[in-house]
Formats: sequence, structure tokens, C-alpha cells
Amino acid sequence: MNMWIVLVLAALAAGASAQTCSCDTMKWATCDGNPCGCYLMIGDNVKQPLNCSSLIPKCFLMKAEMYRAKKGLDTRTVGGKPVETAFVDNDGIYDPDCENDGKFRAKQCNNTDECWCVNSAGVRRTDKGDKTLTCDKLVETFWIRLQLTHKPVTGKVDASKLKVAIADAIHKRYSSFKKDMVDEVKYDSDARLIVVDVKKPKGDRKTDLTHMAYYMEKDVKVLPLFKDQKKFEPSVDGNKLEMENILVYYVDEEAPTFTMKNLSGGIIAVIVVVVLAVVAGLLVLFFAKRRESQRYNKAQQREMDAM
Repeated sequence: MNMWIVLVLAALAAGASAQTCSCDTMKWATCDGNPCGCYLMIGDNVKQPLNCSSLIPKCFLMKAEMYRAKKGLDTRTVGGKPVETAFVDNDGIYDPDCENDGKFRAKQCNNTDECWCVNSAGVRRTDKGDKTLTCDKLVETFWIRLQLTHKPVTGKVDASKLKVAIADAIHKRYSSFKKDMVDEVKYDSDARLIVVDVKKPKGDRKTDLTHMAYYMEKDVKVLPLFKDQKKFEPSVDGNKLEMENILVYYVDEEAPTFTMKNLSGGIIAVIVVVVLAVVAGLLVLFFAKRRESQRYNKAQQREMDAM
């Protein structure tokens, strides 16, 4: 009888262990075993072990998204610069090369002969080249500007309380980020636009701002990556702010090296038109002065003849 009781208790304990074996920071994770272990599929029969006590590195998440997209599984559906060297991610998702710790490799080629250099957020910071392209190091992103637009709310939002609300929400939701990393928050009530600057000291390699930004993008643009599916909703005076748009600017410790080759055809066309207009204006001015000079010389000659 005692043996049966022991077996029943063991079965209940195993069942309870299976129920708690989950990954709260990654809804696509598979968790099993005793002790519990969680992993993410990033390729055919390729499992990436996860540390579910913190945010999953962005590089692993992008690889998982690419894999899920190939398999037809669900993935994504879709202010102003803080400084002149800030830039946004215009290339979108690709299948990145990751280091063992989840960091991006400085050089990315996406399984093609076309390569480029990225920052610690995996965002392209150079023109594209061939496989001979050299990327000396992975440049760290130390400043992220988040431009968020919230949905209409009842009453006015107290702008003086917004910074504390944003810092609290980031701190609680994204692996206890330090509140003092939220450097500045600006608010345009008419446009319902919130601009958040999140910074860390240059040279800091313990904190990765890019993980937080990527999780927040998912919270706003598509669906949360967290298992609980709650969204990023700061609360001001009990009024929850539900975000509907987000734009992320990246500022690296070193300026990017984009050139004219990076400009789109439309921008180049505008530049060409402006240059041609300036040249045409200079030519008109030159010929106008030339004709005026010729008239003056002729008039002077007639006066001399009369004398």
C-alpha cells in the first residue's frame, strides 16, 4: 500500500514539474525533460538551447522567425533622429549568423554572395559588398530612441508622470531593465506621440538594449513574444496607454559608413534634379551678365564714334 502511495505522489510530482516546465520569455519555445530544459527551433533539426530567465537574444529570435516563415508557421505580419548618425532598420528580417552566446557576427551574408556589416542589434550599418568585405568588429548600440504612438484615451495624459510610467513598464516587462536607463521622455499630446530615449554608458557590455527594443517592437507591431501575450501598456493615473505604432532609431558607439550607394533611386533623382537646376541657374546668370557686358561695350563704342 505504501508503495502505491509513493508511486502516486511521484506521478503527481512529475505532472506538476511538467506543468511548470515552460519558457515565459519565449512563446515558441519547447520545454521538456527533468530537469526542465527549453529550446527554440532555428533550422531543420537544429535546436537552440534557451535561458528563459532573461530575454532571448535577438539573433536567435531572428533565426527562429526565418525558420518558422519557411515552414509556414506564424511569425511577423509586417519624432525624428536623436542625432545625425542615428539610423533605422530598413532591411527587415534576414537569417543571421550568430555567435554561441547569441550575439550577431559582425559580418552577415544571409547565405548569399552579398555581405554587409551590422551593429549589435543586427542592423546593417555599411553598404553591401561581396564576400571580400571586411568587418573588423561588432559595433555596439548604446542609445535607442523609441517613437511610440498610443491609441486615444479618455481625458488628458499627465506628461509629467509619463517618464516614471514608461520606466516602470520597461523595468517590469523586459527583464528588470534599470529604470535610470530611460534617459528622457517627450510627449506630444496632439499627435499622441511619445519619444523615449534609452541609453547606457559607452563601453558597457553587460546590458543589451537591442533585446528590449526587439521585444517591444513585437509587443506593438504584431503579437508579444512572451508566453502570457500581455502587451507593453504603461499606466498613467490608472489609464493604460495601448501603443499602436513604433519606430526605433539606433545610435552606435561609432558612426555608420553608408555612402551614396545606399540612397534610393528616388532620393538620387531628387538630388540630380536639384543639381541640374542650380547649374541651369548659374548658366542663365552667366549669359545674362555676358549680354549686359556686350551692350555696355557697344554703347561705349557709339559714344566714342560721336566724339
